[in-house]
Amino acid sequence: MTLPVHAKKRIDIVIEMPMLKRLLDRLDDMAVTGYTVLPALAGRGSEGSWRREGLVTEAGRMVMIICVLDETRVDEVLERIFELVSRQIGIVTVSDVSVVRDEAF
Repeated sequence: MTLPVHAKKRIDIVIEMPMLKRLLDRLDDMAVTGYTVLPALAGRGSEGSWRREGLVTEAGRMVMIICVLDETRVDEVLERIFELVSRQIGIVTVSDVSVVRDEAF
């Protein structure tokens, strides 16, 4: 059996933990219903490598928010996200994905 798939967009946001509540509030205000938050354990960026272990405060801890949404909403959501993250440490990427349950997004 082959299930039909539907084209959507995926936005990945990596930010510092203290920004998480503000970003999630903004996604909720825009009725973005498909997102998941994951801890970011380690990485490498323009400032070099970093690891979550050994950090004493939340300030340096990073999280990743994965959003899946309809392509028609991407520009609106990116604009509102960028207002928050443009002056913070973090990255935002957009990619094409396929989902099985179209009605969930």
